[in-house]
Parts: sequence; C-alpha cells; structure tokens
Amino acid sequence: MSGTSSWQLRDGEQIIVCNRGLVGHRHFLIGITRVRNEALILRDALDYVGKHVDAIIAYDDASTDRTLEILGGHPKVARIVTNRSWEADIEARRIAERRHRGILLQTAREQLQFDWTFCFDPDERVTGDLRGYVERTHSSVYDGVRVQLFDAYMTRGDDAPYRADCELLHFRRFFGPEQRDILMLWRNRSGVAFANGREPVGVERVATSLYCQHYGKSLSVEHWEETCDYYMRHFPFDTYGRKWRDRKGRAIHTQSDFMRPLYEWGDTLFANAVKM
Repeated sequence: MSGTSSWQLRDGEQIIVCNRGLVGHRHFLIGITRVRNEALILRDALDYVGKHVDAIIAYDDASTDRTLEILGGHPKVARIVTNRSWEADIEARRIAERRHRGILLQTAREQLQFDWTFCFDPDERVTGDLRGYVERTHSSVYDGVRVQLFDAYMTRGDDAPYRADCELLHFRRFFGPEQRDILMLWRNRSGVAFANGREPVGVERVATSLYCQHYGKSLSVEHWEETCDYYMRHFPFDTYGRKWRDRKGRAIHTQSDFMRPLYEWGDTLFANAVKM
C-alpha cells in the first residue's frame, strides 16, 4: 500500500474531534499511538510525549477501561479514531493492527499539517531531548531515526507495582542489554506508509540515535502474567506463545529473558548492548 492509498473506516469506527485549536496551522512534530486498556500508564505517557510533540493522534482499539476518557481530556490529543469491536483471532489480529496504523497515519495527514511523525507506545519512554534531536535532524540528510530500545525488568526489592500517580521514566533500576533499534521518527513524506508490523516502509535515509526505556515487562507482577497470557492466546505459538508460556511465574528477574546480566540505565548498559 502506498502512502497515497486510502484506508476506509469500517462500521464501528469513528473519528472523535478533541482539541480544535490544534488544527489549522502547521506543526513540526506530532505523535501517533495505538492503545487498548492503557488507563494505568496513559496519562503519564501523554504528559511525557506532550512535552516534545505539538499534537497527538490516537487509535483506541475498543478499550474497556478509562483509556478513551483520558485521551479525550488531554490537551495535546487532537483526534481519536475509535473502534468498538476488538478482534481476538490470531491472523485477524495481525491484519487489524496493520490496518489501524495505516488509519492512524492517514488520519494525521488528513487532519493536521506537520513535518515529522513520532510513533510511540504508552509503555515506552524515549530519554533525552527528543524534540531537539529531531530539530537538528530536520536540517540533515536523514528522513528517519531508529531509537535504541531496552527492556526494563523487575528485580528482588524493585518489584512494587506501578501506580498511576508515578512517573514511568526511570521507574525501574535494571535493564536487559538486548537492544532493538525501532524506527519511531520519520519525516512526513507521501511514500511513507504502513505495510506490515510496527515500522513504516518508504523511509530511506535513517539514523540510529536516542535511547528508549520499555516497560512492557515490568509494570507489575500481575501485568507480567497478563502479558504472558496475551501472547499465548493472540500470537502464533511457535514464534511467540511458547516462549511466553515458559515465562509465566517468572516476573522477578536476576538476568534478562535472554540469560544475560542486567545493568543500570546508563553508559555501562549501552556499552554491553546486544543488538536483536
């Protein structure tokens, strides 16, 4: 699918207008995100990302908690695409997520004028001066930025559950050295589109910089168990389900899920990074 192809909203999907003042003038950097039942961490995520971006477009995938309310009440959220029916089938889930990302990017282009896109998940915190880095990149030859992501882990004595009134950035002490470079930032050009997976296609000149703390494995013991069950039920067993089945009951870590030492956030972690 090209960047100019059109995604059609389906029955049960609609666009909710939030902050009209964010429309009608050009933005430098906007954020896009897909969410479902993220009420626990969403307000902190929007506050944190909102410090760097001018506006946010969100896709809410049939949340049953306060996610939609939190999105609608945040001053940086311009539009929300809502979906009333969640698709649980494994193959249909994969197709739906690709489609949702396509709708997100299309809606952003239809509703806002902007130069750069930041695609984020609520359980991620990019550290450092994200906006300043993109401003410097804007005058360079690069059209995208891969951000270096590391998983945070719960360890003995650092396993208290996350609370909604806390900041998620630096919430955990230890991180695994496994580094995933994810295309999170790109210049808004017509050839950029979502074809499969989280990253768009059509971004040709890409830098690798910035760091990201990922908390998908470390919000709480209860959340860890729910994550294991989610991957077992809704992802192919051979590629995801089996390893997450084996992780059940093992929320507290002494090493990473890949049998490597854990490190505190900083230069020692980055020096021992293992690209995945």
